[in-house]
Amino acid sequence: MDIDMPLVLSWAVLISGAIWAFDVLVLKPRRQAARKALADSGTKGQALDQAVREPVIVEYARSFFPILLLVLVLRSFLAEPYQIPSESMVPTLEVGDFVLVNKFAYGIRLPVFGTKIFNVGEPQRGDIMVFIPPHDPRYFIKRVIGVPGDVIRYENKALYINGERADYEFVSQFEERTPFGDLPIREYTETFDGRAHQIYRYQISEQPREWTVPEDSYFMMGDNRGKSEDSRKWGFARERNIVGKAVAIWVHKEPGLHWPTFSRNRWF
Repeated sequence: MDIDMPLVLSWAVLISGAIWAFDVLVLKPRRQAARKALADSGTKGQALDQAVREPVIVEYARSFFPILLLVLVLRSFLAEPYQIPSESMVPTLEVGDFVLVNKFAYGIRLPVFGTKIFNVGEPQRGDIMVFIPPHDPRYFIKRVIGVPGDVIRYENKALYINGERADYEFVSQFEERTPFGDLPIREYTETFDGRAHQIYRYQISEQPREWTVPEDSYFMMGDNRGKSEDSRKWGFARERNIVGKAVAIWVHKEPGLHWPTFSRNRWF
């Protein structure tokens, strides 16, 4: 089960902050009044210290609230780590890559609700974007192919954006072993809007299709075209469900008992 970390952090901040505030406004004055009454009656020593001692839960809340608040602010408004769970963005991103997601590149949003409160920029074609798709509450990561108003056509494994075919340069060919036999895969450099990236094409026939990107929506595709469930299947990513822009690989860890490595570190 995936953990909704922004929701968990928000609740942790609210609960710890409420406990701390309740102590400051209600419990602490009572403890001080009790200590004063004891002091006036001549009580000394440990009894006075016991009268003003914080409850354990208040002590923990006071200690953790600033840390939790700082982590929430950093994750919600500045940057958040994200682990690549599938092969849909190979060869650009591999399973086990940890990417850094810029949370303010496309605007400042409220944690949990996702409401934009301050505009900074808009997704551009070629960006690698983290978002919540329309059919699944989990984070997805794909490449922005179409922005609002674009007409996207996918035909013979080639992209056409507003009638212009993306440029392709052949890199290599290899085979992937599957239960149904060896599947030929070709790697290409795909370029549009002057931005280049690597993609995998599987030699499987597909029917040509065309989409018009509506307002406040984006057409998303994985770089591993044969292993990516994306806008070709479930539709468009909505602007209100954008999480942020992936800007770098900062560490890589193979699944299982393996040490993390920094061999794949790079900026996009």
